[in-house]
Amino acid sequence: MHSVLWHHTKPSKTRLTTMSKIENFPILKNDTILRVCKGLPVPYTPVWIMRQAGRYLPEFQAVRKDHDFFEICRIPELVCEVTLQPIRRFSLDAAIIFSDILVIPQALGMEVVMEPGVGPQLSTPLSDPKDLLRLDWSVDIKSLLHYVYEAVRLTRHRLEGRVPLIGFAGAPWTLMTYMIEGGGSKTFAKSKRWLYVYPEPSHRLLGLLTRAVTDHLVQQVLAGAQVLQIFESHAGVLSPDLFTTFVLPCLQQIYTGVRSCLQNQHDFSAGECPPIIMFAMGGHYALKEIASAGFEVVGLDWTINPRWARQTIGPLVTLQAEFGRDKKARAIQYTFKKSHSIS
Repeated sequence: MHSVLWHHTKPSKTRLTTMSKIENFPILKNDTILRVCKGLPVPYTPVWIMRQAGRYLPEFQAVRKDHDFFEICRIPELVCEVTLQPIRRFSLDAAIIFSDILVIPQALGMEVVMEPGVGPQLSTPLSDPKDLLRLDWSVDIKSLLHYVYEAVRLTRHRLEGRVPLIGFAGAPWTLMTYMIEGGGSKTFAKSKRWLYVYPEPSHRLLGLLTRAVTDHLVQQVLAGAQVLQIFESHAGVLSPDLFTTFVLPCLQQIYTGVRSCLQNQHDFSAGECPPIIMFAMGGHYALKEIASAGFEVVGLDWTINPRWARQTIGPLVTLQAEFGRDKKARAIQYTFKKSHSIS
């Protein structure tokens, strides 16, 4: 995924604040991405890679040879190592914690394995509403996903202030599709059937996932994450009506829930809350609604014309626009001021 970010035309005059109340982390030396996410001036174009810790790196392959994918995710030392590998190799402006969106279904009690050459597989997907009883409705995200937060904290220290650290989570609808389909899908027929045939149980499941995602993002911030990203990877399989009915309320609740928890329970000021990037793949039909949900940055997939998006959304939200999926641009994220031209 390869993106260009334009900040809004009226940059805030508020100074960028740090979250020193969390822990005594090393002083941040490069805050360029934080500044552009918040609409502040930047001296140059910062770069980061969405999946920058992964199989394209020989040093990651060396780690992967001896460890299962989710085993790596559960060992903070290994997470820290693979997160830092691309930072050592390339001149990047952010690190993104190595993890997976499916740690949340795992925390809810579902078994998830990463099959080589296939991808994530859930052995006992949800077939009908009775299966919701198998989930942990009183899940303690902080306890069950402690290894993620330990890895975030360790990585913040090991970065030594070189670049900011990005935390992330999958959005509720995307997680729901995996939990029902049992893996990836081309049609998502089973998941969409739930919305039509079982609307009330669908709302309940999405509500559970919304709370879990909110808790997960908050805990990553408390552990040291300086930017958050939410991935609604399967927005494109829904009609606008289904998105508005089932998905958008969850995204709004996550944004307000994260900020409310940080400010009301952890004494963050508004300026200390990290910016949140909302990326809804295929969500062009709901761009204005997503932007209105409060997110500091709205991600665009490669099918959306950034100029059209800017005209549609207006000037007050930063845009993350994905480049075309050619080999030269693969997996690179660029961050630009709005004044930069597009050729």
